[in-house]
Parts: sequence; C-alpha cells; structure tokens
Amino acid sequence: MNWQKQDYDDIPGTYVFDGQRAHPAYAINKLLYTFNDEACRAEFDADPAAYCDKMGVTGEYKEAVLTQDFLGLLRLGANIYFLAKMCIPRGVSVQDAGAAFQGISTEEFQQRLLDKGNGLSDILAKRGDYWNG
Repeated sequence: MNWQKQDYDDIPGTYVFDGQRAHPAYAINKLLYTFNDEACRAEFDADPAAYCDKMGVTGEYKEAVLTQDFLGLLRLGANIYFLAKMCIPRGVSVQDAGAAFQGISTEEFQQRLLDKGNGLSDILAKRGDYWNG
C-alpha cells in the first residue's frame, strides 16, 4: 500500500488508529475483538501463546500480547477499544491502562488526574458552565 504522511504523524506520543497502523495489525485486532466472547477469553487465558498462534498473531505483536505490553500494542496498531477488552478482564483497571499507555506508573497517572481536577469546580462555578470532557 502507498500510505501518505499525515500531519499527526509527528505529534509525540500520538498513535492514531488509521489505515497505515490498522493494516499490519489486523491479526492483533482480530484477536482482541474475539474477547467479546467469554469462551474466547477463557481459551486465551488457558494458553495465550497458543491462542496467538491460532489467531495468526506473530512476531512483535505476539511478544507484546504475551508480555501484556499495552503501550507497545497501541504503538503497533491495536485499536484502543479492542485493547480494553484485553486489559480490563485481566485485572488491569482503566487507570492502570491509561498509565501504561503513557509509560508512567498508575500512581503518577492518578496524581495527574487529581492535579488536572484541582480548582475545576471553582472555574466552572465562575463561568456558570459545565465540564464536557
């Protein structure tokens, strides 16, 4: 395929799920999507390497799955919504995953959330506004 450079390609820490990332990551996203089914999650948990083989996940993709390198999977083209299907059922909280995506500890991630929220109620009260994310 002939992919063209995009403006967002040079934004540090940004992994846009576009055709260029999605195309080579098809097998990993297919594997992650199967986690919609409880039986597939159980089969994966019983033998992750064999499940990767069954789904055609190889090389650095397989290594990232087996080591639960969530940031690595994101960089490799895993769809973040599908990736959540791997994280959450394995005891990785949304905050744990968010920290992993940023390459920091969960505690650092939680502190950043708290720091961003400091004074938010006062700001919104002054503006007579609401927070919309």
